[in-house]
Amino acid sequence: MKSRAFVPEKLDVAALAHDDASLAGEWPAMQLERLADSAAPEAPASGWPALRWSLHGEMRQPKAGSAHTWLHLTAAAQVALTCQRCLKPVREDIEVDRWIRFVDTEAEAAALDVDSDDDVLALPRHLDARELIEDELLLALPLVPRHDVCPEPLSHVEDEPEPEVEERPNPFAKLAALKRRDG
Repeated sequence: MKSRAFVPEKLDVAALAHDDASLAGEWPAMQLERLADSAAPEAPASGWPALRWSLHGEMRQPKAGSAHTWLHLTAAAQVALTCQRCLKPVREDIEVDRWIRFVDTEAEAAALDVDSDDDVLALPRHLDARELIEDELLLALPLVPRHDVCPEPLSHVEDEPEPEVEERPNPFAKLAALKRRDG
């Protein structure tokens, strides 16, 4: 039997799972444009190490019913984001390890996804694994990237004088004076 060649950009997930096959590789971070857009300006994605990924498909046969198609996705990347404290680049190690179950229709995926802890997707004819891996890495990015300890002390703007606040008369001061005079 001839083994199939699988291409990540046009992956037949059902065939990968049926063959109990695996794919793995590395991509330059610049090839994942949405992930590269998250880069700190001083540390563009062109300077990041290549991201590593692997996919493994398998069929699982429950005790009752038909077999289910599963895809195990792992990915690891090192990215440089902007620290929200000091605004300097901060390196973050991002790792993803997900099992995704594939079903026949979008409606079935939506119904199962609500009740299940597993990720459930409709089985496409061909899947762009690069896009799926990029989606998972983007979801794994920290919401507020920051250093544990910033490399430089935070700068304070002390050279500028405090703006003078003009004292406004209290609108109720006249009323209080009238009450005292009448009382």
